[in-house]
Amino acid sequence: MSADPTAGFRFNHTMLRVKDPDASLDFYRRVFGMQLVKTLDFPEFEFTLYFLARQDDDEPAPPQDEGERTRWMFSQRGILELTYNYGTEKDPDFHYHDGNAEPQGFGHICFSVPDLDAAVRWFDQNDVEFVKRPDEGGLKDIAFVKDLDGYWIEILEPARLTGLGR
Repeated sequence: MSADPTAGFRFNHTMLRVKDPDASLDFYRRVFGMQLVKTLDFPEFEFTLYFLARQDDDEPAPPQDEGERTRWMFSQRGILELTYNYGTEKDPDFHYHDGNAEPQGFGHICFSVPDLDAAVRWFDQNDVEFVKRPDEGGLKDIAFVKDLDGYWIEILEPARLTGLGR
């Protein structure tokens, strides 16, 4: 037995509530290249969970067996869970708190990218809303965009941040 009682702990996923699951799934698939790896539907509780992952081409595909796919998905790192509560899409005034408006709470999720300039061009081509571009503000070389529910997504290129915080 390991002396570290947290040995084997793994950060698995972050959950965001979404108003329109079809639009949000399209956004994360199209703009960020994520794949839907598992859907869990709970009609008795009036919600559905969508789990997305961004896998590299050299990574093995998730298992086909549904039980094994669930086990695999809950053992991964960097999973995004989108939670859809039934009926929210029907209310034109409904929106979730993005965590950055007052009172502040949740802040953002983050994607690291291999080329920040190319990513910015891609976001512009896809009409993604920017909160902050890499050349704006005090922290250069970091961008923030919004998803369709207003959640902030930090975009960074690790190679550009070697002097950050020094």
